[in-house]
Amino acid sequence: MKLKRLILKNYRNYENFEYDFSKNKTLIIGKNAQGKTNILEAVYYLCVLDSNRIKKDSELITFNKDFASILALVEKNGIELELEVALNPPKNKILKVNGLKKTKSTDFLRVLSSVNFSVSDLLLLRGEPQNRRKWLDMAIYQVYPLYFEKLSKFNKVRLQKANFLSQHINNPSMLEVFNEQLSVASANVIYLRMKYLKELERIAKKKHNFLAPDENLSIKYKSICEENLSIGELNELILLKMNEMKDEEIRKEQCLIGAHRDDVDFFINDIDSKKFASQGQQRTIVLALKLAELDIIKDKTGETPLLLLDDVLAELDNLRQNFLLNVIENDVQMIITSVDTLTFEDEFLKNVDIIKIQNGKII
Repeated sequence: MKLKRLILKNYRNYENFEYDFSKNKTLIIGKNAQGKTNILEAVYYLCVLDSNRIKKDSELITFNKDFASILALVEKNGIELELEVALNPPKNKILKVNGLKKTKSTDFLRVLSSVNFSVSDLLLLRGEPQNRRKWLDMAIYQVYPLYFEKLSKFNKVRLQKANFLSQHINNPSMLEVFNEQLSVASANVIYLRMKYLKELERIAKKKHNFLAPDENLSIKYKSICEENLSIGELNELILLKMNEMKDEEIRKEQCLIGAHRDDVDFFINDIDSKKFASQGQQRTIVLALKLAELDIIKDKTGETPLLLLDDVLAELDNLRQNFLLNVIENDVQMIITSVDTLTFEDEFLKNVDIIKIQNGKII
């Protein structure tokens, strides 16, 4: 899988941007706040139709512009494909593959895959639960495209129930309907989250062990639900908990039970890494997670995903930086951002395309 060309129109601080990626390694350099991260974000958006830097798509559009577009030429299985996303709120985004409009997001999500590793990911363990849920959801999109629809369904029902609770409508039978719908939607989301995390843990353990042989990494999905349950069993358990919390939900006017309340816990030798791991230990965990994501995508899709490294190498010590660069296979296309080239060894820079960015333009 290769990204061959990227064209941005009114995207963030890029009114017009076009670049052909001719090598497997591309280094984007420039001072802070010049737009380096925006390029990687646009590529990742084509993979998951979302960004961990936004709450709504309108934030991606250049100030005082009505629309934005991302267009890419991709090579997959020896075939060239053109991907395009047009953003023009309040209308829904328009998705096209080879100029043909796609009505289902899943048809679009099957084309391009990447793993994004940024400085914000290094704070994943100590961040908010919603950040870990979003990281997990976007990782799952790339190996189970139908998960996008399942999560969208869950969010839609959750919002409907929340609006119902906020309106103080005394209609118990309607609340039961919402609970039945939300329990099913939650079960579908939680089942795939648990399934993905189990696979991720298996691979991440091995990656982690290379850097920390005496430390055993384990990952647990934090939920009211037990692991190894079927979707039907999850549904029954969630519905039971919703019925138990019905009065409390009415009083607080909130959805207190569901996939939106869950979290991910990480442990080193059975000790909670969020609370007790050092900064170095936490970074080792995140590095192992990202490399595991890469392997899962390759295993599930048969294609090697892109690796997007956003200013992250300067934040890793030499041991972790060398480990990351050395374990990456030659067939992985890497796009890296950095303030300068000082972080990189001369040998690494020999076969790298270097782009210099200033104020949203290539200089």
